[in-house]
Amino acid sequence: MTTNLLKSYFPMIQSREEILARIYSNPELQQLFESWTVLQQKEFLDFCSGAKGIKVLYDSFFKEVMNPEYDPARLESFLTTLLNRKVRIKEVLPNDSTRLSDENSLLITDIIVELEDGTLANIEVQKIGYAFPGARCACYSSDMLLRQYKRARQRSIDPVTGKDTFSYRCISKVYLIVLYENSPSELKQCPDHWIHRSKTIFDTGLSMDLLQDYIFISLDIFRLKMHNKKVTTLLEAWMTFFSTDDPEEIIKLITDFPQFKPMYETLYQMCRNVENVMGFFSEELREMDRNTDRYMIDELQKEVDTQKALLEEKDAVIAEKDAIIANLQAKLAEK
Repeated sequence: MTTNLLKSYFPMIQSREEILARIYSNPELQQLFESWTVLQQKEFLDFCSGAKGIKVLYDSFFKEVMNPEYDPARLESFLTTLLNRKVRIKEVLPNDSTRLSDENSLLITDIIVELEDGTLANIEVQKIGYAFPGARCACYSSDMLLRQYKRARQRSIDPVTGKDTFSYRCISKVYLIVLYENSPSELKQCPDHWIHRSKTIFDTGLSMDLLQDYIFISLDIFRLKMHNKKVTTLLEAWMTFFSTDDPEEIIKLITDFPQFKPMYETLYQMCRNVENVMGFFSEELREMDRNTDRYMIDELQKEVDTQKALLEEKDAVIAEKDAIIANLQAKLAEK
C-alpha cells in the first residue's frame, strides 16, 4: 500500500487508526474534525498517515521547513539555485504591518530576507491566481523597495553626531519571487514556460539597473510539463518538493536528491502532534475560503468592467451615428 511505501522511509508516520483514536479521545478534537466536510477529513487523514504526501505549500508546513530563522541553509539553497548565485542570508525581516490591509488574506506565505550584499528577497506563495497580478506584484515590489530605502535612511544617521551619510548607493536590488500553486490567466497564456524572470530593459541599450526584479513560478504548469519526465536538476527538484503530494514521486525525489529527506522528516515529525496540525489545517481551510471569496469578487469585478467598457463603446457608436443622422437631417432641411 502507498502508506507503507512512505512509512518505510519515514517510520514516525502514524497510522490512520492511531490518528483517529487520538482525535476521538478528545471531545474538542472530535468536534473540530466533524465540523469538516468528508473530503476535508480525508485530506487531513491522508497526509498525516502517509496515504498521500504532505502539501508543502500549506502555510505552517512551508514556514516550518523553509523559515530561515529555523534553518537558513534550506532557503539559502533554494535562492542559490533560483538566482544562479551564491546566497547567504544576513537577516530575516518581519512582515511589514504597513502593507495594504486587504492584501493580507491573499498571501499564504510571505518571507522577506536580506542577503549579505544588502539585496532583499521576498518569497511569496499564492494559492489562487488572483486578478491583476501585474499590478499587485508591482505594488509589492515597490513597497519592498521603499522599505529598504527607509531602513537605509535610518542606518545612515550617526548615533553620536547625528550626521546623515545617506547615499543612493546604499539601495540594493529587490527580488519578488512568487510561487503560484494555481497560476493567474496571464501566466496560463504561456503554457510552455513555468518560470518567468523579469527585469527592466531599455529599447536603446541603455544600461541602468532599476533594482526591481521579478521571478514568477507556475507550479501547476511545471507539473504538466514534467509529467512522465525525470527530475534531473536541483531547480526541478525544488519545484517537485513544493508541488507534489504523490508518494512515489516523493520517494524518487529523496532517492535522487537525498537533501530533501530531512525536510520531509521535519514535516512528518510535525504531523505527530495531531492537535497542532488540526489547528493549522482549520486555519488553512478558513484562509482558502477567504481567498476564494476574494478571487470571485475580483473575477466578477473584471467581468463588470469588461461589460461596462463594451456598453460605453456601444454608446459611443450610437452617439456617433446619431450625430451623423442629425447632420444629414440638417442638410436636408437646408435644401
